[in-house]
Amino acid sequence: MKQLEVFCPTCKKKFNYYSSNFRPFCGEKCRLIDLGLWLTESYTVPVEKLTIEEQITLEQLSNEKNSDQEDD
Repeated sequence: MKQLEVFCPTCKKKFNYYSSNFRPFCGEKCRLIDLGLWLTESYTVPVEKLTIEEQITLEQLSNEKNSDQEDD
């Protein structure tokens, strides 16, 4: 069996990557902790706030796309 020692992204414990059924986590508990963080939206992608002009342009484009789809 292959040996690759890595650190669990949740608990930071070192484990053999290929021996875990819960890769990239060391076990089910760490996998569920990570899933819970995703489900509670604790992980976020940083975004820049749009200017008023950008918001208006985006809304106009969205409205145009929606009206084009309704025409089809």
